Amino acid sequence: MNLTALTDLPKARLFWPIVTLAALLLLNVAVSPGFFEIQVQNGHLFGSLIDILRNGAPTLLVALGMTLVIATRGIDLSVGAVVAIAGALACTIIADSDAPGEVGTVLFAVTVAVGFSLVLGAWNGLLVAVFGIQPIIATLILMTAGRGIAMLITEGQIITVSSAPYKVIGAGYWFGLPASIVIAAAMFLVAALLTRRTALGLLIESVGINPVASRLAGVRARGIIWTVYVFSAVCAAVAGLMISSNVTAADANSAGLWIEMDAILAVVIGGTSLAGGRYSLTGTLIGAFVIQTLTTTVYTVGIAPSITLVFKALVVIAVCLLQSPVLQQRMRARRRPPGSRPPASADTVETGALVS
Repeated sequence: MNLTALTDLPKARLFWPIVTLAALLLLNVAVSPGFFEIQVQNGHLFGSLIDILRNGAPTLLVALGMTLVIATRGIDLSVGAVVAIAGALACTIIADSDAPGEVGTVLFAVTVAVGFSLVLGAWNGLLVAVFGIQPIIATLILMTAGRGIAMLITEGQIITVSSAPYKVIGAGYWFGLPASIVIAAAMFLVAALLTRRTALGLLIESVGINPVASRLAGVRARGIIWTVYVFSAVCAAVAGLMISSNVTAADANSAGLWIEMDAILAVVIGGTSLAGGRYSLTGTLIGAFVIQTLTTTVYTVGIAPSITLVFKALVVIAVCLLQSPVLQQRMRARRRPPGSRPPASADTVETGALVS
Protein backbone atom coordinates (compact mmCIF):
# COMPACT_ATOMS: atom_id res chain seq x y z
CA MET A 1 0.00 0.00 0.00
CA ASN A 2 1.50 3.34 -1.07
CA LEU A 3 1.57 6.58 0.90
CA THR A 4 -1.30 8.12 -1.07
CA ALA A 5 -3.59 5.21 -0.26
CA LEU A 6 -2.75 5.52 3.44
CA THR A 7 -3.43 9.26 3.34
CA ASP A 8 -6.80 8.72 1.68
CA LEU A 9 -7.80 5.97 4.12
CA PRO A 10 -9.40 8.32 6.69
CA LYS A 11 -11.63 9.67 3.91
CA ALA A 12 -13.28 6.28 3.49
CA ARG A 13 -16.89 6.17 4.65
CA LEU A 14 -16.41 3.28 7.07
CA PHE A 15 -12.96 4.20 8.39
CA TRP A 16 -14.00 6.11 11.50
CA PRO A 17 -16.86 3.77 12.51
CA ILE A 18 -14.45 0.81 12.31
CA VAL A 19 -11.81 2.72 14.29
CA THR A 20 -14.41 3.61 16.92
CA LEU A 21 -15.59 0.02 17.23
CA ALA A 22 -12.00 -1.22 17.51
CA ALA A 23 -11.19 1.41 20.15
CA LEU A 24 -14.21 0.44 22.24
CA LEU A 25 -13.31 -3.24 22.04
CA LEU A 26 -9.70 -2.52 23.04
CA LEU A 27 -10.92 -0.41 25.96
CA ASN A 28 -12.97 -3.36 27.17
CA VAL A 29 -9.96 -5.66 26.82
CA ALA A 30 -7.81 -3.23 28.81
CA VAL A 31 -10.32 -3.23 31.66
CA SER A 32 -11.26 -6.91 31.38
CA PRO A 33 -8.43 -9.01 29.85
CA GLY A 34 -10.72 -11.96 29.20
CA PHE A 35 -13.14 -9.91 27.14
CA PHE A 36 -12.28 -11.67 23.86
CA GLU A 37 -12.49 -15.18 25.31
CA ILE A 38 -15.17 -17.42 23.79
CA GLN A 39 -16.12 -20.65 25.51
CA VAL A 40 -18.04 -23.65 24.26
CA GLN A 41 -20.52 -25.20 26.67
CA ASN A 42 -22.92 -27.96 25.62
CA GLY A 43 -22.17 -27.11 22.00
CA HIS A 44 -23.08 -23.43 22.45
CA LEU A 45 -20.81 -20.41 22.22
CA PHE A 46 -20.55 -18.06 25.20
CA GLY A 47 -18.54 -14.91 25.78
CA SER A 48 -18.67 -11.12 25.86
CA LEU A 49 -18.42 -10.83 22.07
CA ILE A 50 -21.28 -13.29 21.65
CA ASP A 51 -23.33 -11.23 24.12
CA ILE A 52 -22.69 -8.07 22.10
CA LEU A 53 -23.84 -9.77 18.91
CA ARG A 54 -26.91 -11.26 20.58
CA ASN A 55 -27.98 -8.10 22.41
CA GLY A 56 -27.26 -5.98 19.35
CA ALA A 57 -29.40 -8.10 17.02
CA PRO A 58 -32.69 -6.21 17.70
CA THR A 59 -30.99 -2.86 17.17
CA LEU A 60 -29.42 -4.14 13.96
CA LEU A 61 -32.78 -5.30 12.63
CA VAL A 62 -34.50 -2.00 13.37
CA ALA A 63 -31.55 -0.07 11.91
CA LEU A 64 -31.64 -2.26 8.80
CA GLY A 65 -35.17 -1.19 7.99
CA MET A 66 -34.41 2.39 9.02
CA THR A 67 -31.52 2.53 6.53
CA LEU A 68 -33.77 1.90 3.55
CA VAL A 69 -36.38 4.35 4.83
CA ILE A 70 -33.76 7.07 5.29
CA ALA A 71 -32.36 6.28 1.84
CA THR A 72 -35.71 7.42 0.40
CA ARG A 73 -35.51 10.73 2.33
CA GLY A 74 -37.82 9.39 5.01
CA ILE A 75 -37.69 8.59 8.70
CA ASP A 76 -39.59 6.03 10.78
CA LEU A 77 -40.18 7.06 14.38
CA SER A 78 -42.80 4.35 14.91
CA VAL A 79 -40.44 1.36 15.05
CA GLY A 80 -40.30 1.37 18.86
CA ALA A 81 -44.09 1.21 19.03
CA VAL A 82 -44.14 -1.60 16.47
CA VAL A 83 -41.61 -3.50 18.61
CA ALA A 84 -43.98 -3.20 21.59
CA ILE A 85 -47.06 -4.17 19.56
CA ALA A 86 -45.44 -7.26 18.04
CA GLY A 87 -44.25 -8.53 21.41
CA ALA A 88 -47.59 -7.77 23.04
CA LEU A 89 -49.57 -9.58 20.33
CA ALA A 90 -47.40 -12.67 20.31
CA CYS A 91 -47.24 -13.02 24.09
CA THR A 92 -50.97 -12.40 24.52
CA ILE A 93 -51.89 -15.06 21.95
CA ILE A 94 -49.53 -17.59 23.53
CA ALA A 95 -50.65 -16.80 27.08
CA ASP A 96 -54.35 -17.16 26.13
CA SER A 97 -53.77 -20.42 24.28
CA ASP A 98 -54.61 -23.82 25.77
CA ALA A 99 -51.30 -25.18 24.45
CA PRO A 100 -48.66 -22.43 24.88
CA GLY A 101 -45.80 -24.90 24.60
CA GLU A 102 -46.69 -26.21 21.15
CA VAL A 103 -44.77 -25.10 18.08
CA GLY A 104 -47.99 -24.53 16.14
CA THR A 105 -49.21 -22.02 18.73
CA VAL A 106 -45.94 -20.12 18.60
CA LEU A 107 -45.91 -20.08 14.80
CA PHE A 108 -49.48 -18.75 14.75
CA ALA A 109 -48.61 -16.03 17.28
CA VAL A 110 -45.50 -15.00 15.35
CA THR A 111 -47.42 -14.93 12.06
CA VAL A 112 -50.16 -12.73 13.50
CA ALA A 113 -47.63 -10.35 15.08
CA VAL A 114 -45.59 -9.96 11.91
CA GLY A 115 -48.72 -9.73 9.76
CA PHE A 116 -50.23 -6.96 11.88
CA SER A 117 -46.91 -5.11 11.84
CA LEU A 118 -46.91 -5.37 8.07
CA VAL A 119 -50.29 -3.62 8.07
CA LEU A 120 -48.85 -0.89 10.31
CA GLY A 121 -45.95 -0.42 7.89
CA ALA A 122 -48.39 -0.19 5.01
CA TRP A 123 -50.28 2.49 6.95
CA ASN A 124 -47.08 4.54 7.29
CA GLY A 125 -46.39 4.06 3.59
CA LEU A 126 -49.93 5.14 2.73
CA LEU A 127 -49.60 8.40 4.66
CA VAL A 128 -46.19 9.20 3.17
CA ALA A 129 -46.44 7.92 -0.40
CA VAL A 130 -50.11 8.52 -1.21
CA PHE A 131 -51.24 11.40 0.99
CA GLY A 132 -47.89 13.19 0.93
CA ILE A 133 -47.61 13.68 4.70
CA GLN A 134 -44.11 14.43 5.95
CA PRO A 135 -42.50 11.15 7.12
CA ILE A 136 -41.64 12.51 10.56
CA ILE A 137 -45.28 13.48 11.14
CA ALA A 138 -46.76 10.35 9.57
CA THR A 139 -44.66 8.00 11.70
CA LEU A 140 -45.01 10.19 14.80
CA ILE A 141 -48.74 9.42 14.67
CA LEU A 142 -48.09 5.69 14.98
CA MET A 143 -45.29 6.29 17.48
CA THR A 144 -47.83 7.97 19.76
CA ALA A 145 -50.80 5.70 19.09
CA GLY A 146 -48.74 2.51 18.93
CA ARG A 147 -47.96 2.43 22.63
CA GLY A 148 -51.66 2.83 23.29
CA ILE A 149 -52.43 -0.08 20.96
CA ALA A 150 -49.88 -2.23 22.79
CA MET A 151 -51.43 -1.24 26.13
CA LEU A 152 -54.87 -2.18 24.83
CA ILE A 153 -53.60 -5.59 23.72
CA THR A 154 -52.02 -6.32 27.11
CA GLU A 155 -54.76 -4.48 29.06
CA GLY A 156 -52.05 -2.50 30.79
CA GLN A 157 -50.42 -5.59 32.28
CA ILE A 158 -47.05 -7.27 31.77
CA ILE A 159 -47.88 -10.50 29.95
CA THR A 160 -45.60 -13.38 30.90
CA VAL A 161 -45.44 -16.59 28.92
CA SER A 162 -44.08 -20.04 29.59
CA SER A 163 -43.31 -21.45 26.18
CA ALA A 164 -40.04 -23.16 25.33
CA PRO A 165 -40.47 -22.83 21.52
CA TYR A 166 -41.12 -19.08 21.82
CA LYS A 167 -38.11 -18.56 24.09
CA VAL A 168 -35.87 -19.96 21.35
CA ILE A 169 -36.33 -16.80 19.24
CA GLY A 170 -34.53 -14.54 21.68
CA ALA A 171 -32.72 -16.84 24.09
CA GLY A 172 -32.29 -20.12 22.22
CA TYR A 173 -29.44 -21.47 20.09
CA TRP A 174 -29.17 -22.62 16.49
CA PHE A 175 -25.99 -24.16 15.08
CA GLY A 176 -24.15 -23.26 18.30
CA LEU A 177 -24.98 -19.56 18.00
CA PRO A 178 -27.78 -17.58 19.68
CA ALA A 179 -30.87 -17.80 17.47
CA SER A 180 -31.22 -14.02 17.45
CA ILE A 181 -27.83 -13.70 15.74
CA VAL A 182 -28.80 -16.25 13.09
CA ILE A 183 -32.14 -14.51 12.42
CA ALA A 184 -30.54 -11.06 12.20
CA ALA A 185 -27.78 -12.34 9.91
CA ALA A 186 -30.33 -14.03 7.63
CA MET A 187 -32.43 -10.87 7.31
CA PHE A 188 -29.31 -8.79 6.70
CA LEU A 189 -28.19 -11.11 3.90
CA VAL A 190 -31.65 -11.10 2.31
CA ALA A 191 -31.77 -7.29 2.39
CA ALA A 192 -28.23 -7.05 0.99
CA LEU A 193 -28.97 -9.47 -1.84
CA LEU A 194 -32.24 -7.77 -2.78
CA THR A 195 -30.79 -4.26 -2.75
CA ARG A 196 -27.31 -4.90 -4.12
CA ARG A 197 -27.85 -7.81 -6.51
CA THR A 198 -31.02 -6.47 -8.09
CA ALA A 199 -32.17 -3.09 -9.35
CA LEU A 200 -34.10 -2.40 -6.13
CA GLY A 201 -31.16 -0.72 -4.41
CA LEU A 202 -30.58 1.60 -7.37
CA LEU A 203 -34.28 2.51 -7.44
CA ILE A 204 -34.24 3.29 -3.72
CA GLU A 205 -31.23 5.57 -4.16
CA SER A 206 -32.87 7.20 -7.18
CA VAL A 207 -36.03 8.00 -5.22
CA GLY A 208 -33.94 9.35 -2.35
CA ILE A 209 -31.84 11.60 -4.57
CA ASN A 210 -34.72 13.05 -6.58
CA PRO A 211 -38.21 11.52 -6.29
CA VAL A 212 -39.70 13.83 -8.93
CA ALA A 213 -37.06 13.00 -11.54
CA SER A 214 -37.36 9.31 -10.69
CA ARG A 215 -41.11 9.40 -11.25
CA LEU A 216 -40.67 11.21 -14.56
CA ALA A 217 -38.12 8.57 -15.57
CA GLY A 218 -40.70 5.84 -15.03
CA VAL A 219 -39.72 4.72 -11.52
CA ARG A 220 -42.71 3.90 -9.36
CA ALA A 221 -41.64 6.07 -6.45
CA ARG A 222 -44.81 5.43 -4.46
CA GLY A 223 -44.32 1.69 -4.62
CA ILE A 224 -40.69 1.97 -3.54
CA ILE A 225 -41.57 4.21 -0.58
CA TRP A 226 -44.41 1.91 0.40
CA THR A 227 -42.08 -1.09 0.28
CA VAL A 228 -39.38 0.37 2.53
CA TYR A 229 -41.89 1.35 5.23
CA VAL A 230 -43.39 -2.13 5.18
CA PHE A 231 -39.92 -3.66 5.40
CA SER A 232 -39.03 -1.35 8.29
CA ALA A 233 -42.13 -2.46 10.20
CA VAL A 234 -41.39 -6.15 9.58
CA CYS A 235 -37.82 -5.69 10.87
CA ALA A 236 -39.18 -3.94 13.96
CA ALA A 237 -41.69 -6.75 14.50
CA VAL A 238 -38.99 -9.42 14.44
CA ALA A 239 -36.92 -7.31 16.85
CA GLY A 240 -39.96 -7.08 19.12
CA LEU A 241 -40.34 -10.86 19.07
CA MET A 242 -36.67 -11.21 20.03
CA ILE A 243 -36.95 -8.79 22.93
CA SER A 244 -40.14 -10.28 24.38
CA SER A 245 -38.88 -13.82 23.81
CA ASN A 246 -35.62 -13.10 25.61
CA VAL A 247 -37.45 -12.08 28.80
CA THR A 248 -40.52 -14.31 28.14
CA ALA A 249 -42.75 -11.32 28.72
CA ALA A 250 -44.32 -8.36 26.95
CA ASP A 251 -44.15 -4.93 28.57
CA ALA A 252 -46.01 -2.38 26.44
CA ASN A 253 -44.42 0.53 28.31
CA SER A 254 -40.73 -0.32 28.09
CA ALA A 255 -40.35 -2.74 25.16
CA GLY A 256 -38.51 -1.01 22.33
CA LEU A 257 -38.37 2.28 24.24
CA TRP A 258 -36.04 4.70 22.39
CA ILE A 259 -34.85 1.94 20.05
CA GLU A 260 -35.71 4.24 17.15
CA MET A 261 -33.05 6.67 18.40
CA ASP A 262 -30.42 3.91 18.56
CA ALA A 263 -31.40 2.81 15.05
CA ILE A 264 -31.07 6.32 13.63
CA LEU A 265 -27.71 6.77 15.35
CA ALA A 266 -26.50 3.44 13.93
CA VAL A 267 -27.52 4.50 10.43
CA VAL A 268 -25.80 7.88 10.75
CA ILE A 269 -22.64 6.38 12.25
CA GLY A 270 -22.60 3.94 9.34
CA GLY A 271 -22.29 6.83 6.89
CA THR A 272 -25.82 6.99 5.46
CA SER A 273 -26.94 10.58 4.91
CA LEU A 274 -30.26 11.71 6.42
CA ALA A 275 -30.76 13.68 3.20
CA GLY A 276 -31.43 10.41 1.35
CA GLY A 277 -29.76 8.77 -1.62
CA ARG A 278 -26.71 6.59 -1.16
CA TYR A 279 -26.72 4.26 1.81
CA SER A 280 -24.57 1.53 3.32
CA LEU A 281 -25.97 -1.63 4.89
CA THR A 282 -22.47 -2.65 5.98
CA GLY A 283 -22.06 0.75 7.61
CA THR A 284 -25.35 0.24 9.46
CA LEU A 285 -24.12 -3.16 10.65
CA ILE A 286 -20.98 -1.56 12.08
CA GLY A 287 -22.97 1.34 13.52
CA ALA A 288 -25.37 -1.00 15.32
CA PHE A 289 -22.52 -2.84 16.97
CA VAL A 290 -20.85 0.45 17.89
CA ILE A 291 -24.04 1.38 19.76
CA GLN A 292 -24.25 -2.01 21.48
CA THR A 293 -20.54 -2.06 22.33
CA LEU A 294 -20.97 1.41 23.85
CA THR A 295 -23.64 0.00 26.16
CA THR A 296 -21.40 -2.90 27.12
CA THR A 297 -18.44 -0.58 27.69
CA VAL A 298 -20.48 1.47 30.15
CA TYR A 299 -20.87 -1.57 32.41
CA THR A 300 -17.35 -2.88 31.85
CA VAL A 301 -15.63 0.40 32.67
CA GLY A 302 -17.97 1.09 35.57
CA ILE A 303 -19.43 4.40 34.41
CA ALA A 304 -22.18 5.67 36.70
CA PRO A 305 -25.68 5.02 35.34
CA SER A 306 -26.54 8.70 35.80
CA ILE A 307 -24.04 9.74 33.10
CA THR A 308 -24.43 6.74 30.79
CA LEU A 309 -26.40 8.67 28.19
CA VAL A 310 -23.91 11.56 28.32
CA PHE A 311 -20.99 9.20 27.63
CA LYS A 312 -22.94 7.57 24.80
CA ALA A 313 -23.77 10.97 23.29
CA LEU A 314 -20.15 12.15 23.45
CA VAL A 315 -18.88 9.09 21.55
CA VAL A 316 -21.58 9.43 18.89
CA ILE A 317 -20.85 13.15 18.47
CA ALA A 318 -17.13 12.43 18.11
CA VAL A 319 -17.75 9.82 15.38
CA CYS A 320 -20.14 12.09 13.48
CA LEU A 321 -17.68 15.00 13.64
CA LEU A 322 -14.84 12.82 12.36
CA GLN A 323 -17.05 11.85 9.42
CA SER A 324 -18.08 15.44 8.71
CA PRO A 325 -16.94 16.58 5.22
CA VAL A 326 -16.59 20.15 6.48
CA LEU A 327 -14.29 19.13 9.33
CA GLN A 328 -12.24 16.87 7.07
CA GLN A 329 -11.83 19.69 4.54
CA ARG A 330 -10.65 22.10 7.22
CA MET A 331 -8.17 19.55 8.56
CA ARG A 332 -6.76 19.05 5.06
CA ALA A 333 -6.53 22.83 4.62
CA ARG A 334 -4.39 23.11 7.75
CA ARG A 335 -2.01 20.44 6.47
CA ARG A 336 -1.73 22.13 3.06
CA PRO A 337 1.54 24.05 2.43
CA PRO A 338 1.17 27.86 2.64
CA GLY A 339 0.44 29.50 -0.71
CA SER A 340 -0.85 26.34 -2.40
CA ARG A 341 -4.29 26.42 -3.97
CA PRO A 342 -6.90 23.94 -2.78
CA PRO A 343 -7.95 21.31 -5.33
CA ALA A 344 -11.18 22.07 -7.13
CA SER A 345 -14.07 20.08 -5.75
CA ALA A 346 -16.66 18.32 -7.88
CA ASP A 347 -19.21 21.02 -6.99
CA THR A 348 -16.82 23.78 -8.12
CA VAL A 349 -16.06 22.08 -11.42
CA GLU A 350 -19.75 21.45 -12.06
CA THR A 351 -20.66 25.07 -11.23
CA GLY A 352 -17.93 26.40 -13.49
CA ALA A 353 -19.11 24.22 -16.33
CA LEU A 354 -22.65 25.49 -15.92
CA VAL A 355 -21.52 29.13 -15.86
CA SER A 356 -19.41 28.73 -18.97
